[in-house]
Amino acid sequence: MTSPLSLHGACRIADWGVIRARGADAAKFLQGQLTNDVLSLGPSSARLAGFCSAKGRLQASFIVWKSAEDEFLLACSASLLVPTLKRLSMFVLRSQCKLSDASSEVVLWGLAGADAEAMTGDAREWQRSDRDGAALIRLPEGAGLRRALVAAPIGVELDLHAGTLTPQFWRWLEVQSGVVTIEAATVDRFVPQMVNFELVGGVDFQKGCYPGQEVVARSQYRGTTKRRSFLFESDAMAAAGQDVFLAGTAGEPAGTVANAAPWPQGLGSSALVEVRLAALGEGELRLGSADGPALRRAELPYPLSLDAEAEA
Repeated sequence: MTSPLSLHGACRIADWGVIRARGADAAKFLQGQLTNDVLSLGPSSARLAGFCSAKGRLQASFIVWKSAEDEFLLACSASLLVPTLKRLSMFVLRSQCKLSDASSEVVLWGLAGADAEAMTGDAREWQRSDRDGAALIRLPEGAGLRRALVAAPIGVELDLHAGTLTPQFWRWLEVQSGVVTIEAATVDRFVPQMVNFELVGGVDFQKGCYPGQEVVARSQYRGTTKRRSFLFESDAMAAAGQDVFLAGTAGEPAGTVANAAPWPQGLGSSALVEVRLAALGEGELRLGSADGPALRRAELPYPLSLDAEAEA
């Protein structure tokens, strides 16, 4: 794999889009739909949040920030933006909140390495600042490298080292961060805990009701989470939504690829894979079929205690 020195710079994030929520009730509306607290979101922070079905399954995941008075922007996978916008709009009813696709008005950039360090300084993860008219959000690190998201209105010129960081490298760093992004291929597949959402700050258990809240809370407090997401490496190319099996078995899949990206150099890929915890001790995991390419477990950048999960 590549040296981290080649993972510095900036690139356009073309596979993400932006939803705008605007109006006097925008904060209240989002508070009632997302897994994280929006009412307390101020101008100096951003949050990870999920949008669940009534059964507690994630329909989308967002990076959310307050862009103006009575206005919020939600960055998400472009592959599910249109259906998510349609579904969210069904719940607006009489709320003074207008939802729209702002992808053509806001340009998203990913920053990594020295460039991200220079622009974010001593900012903490999920802390937000304004720079030359753009929102700058520090993200969790990937592969030990500082990362940041820049959201700039169309027409705003930024002094970024564009082209030195490729979209492929950025995608790999996203996977290495351990923070799952829901894509079209994984809609309705995971309860938030299955993709470690509460471990990376994507769920607030004190905020009150939202679709699926009872299911999410029950999974947390009754210890019913029997599936988690882990970082794996493979010599083959993995893809979101792909099933994972125990080697040599003819049973049901042991897990699902949540996100995947090719290695920065050479053949192979890194993947965040949601796995049945019991399967981790039952044998080697294979990609796509029981005799498919092997998956090698790697270390997540945050603690996940399997002992605590097993006791639960």
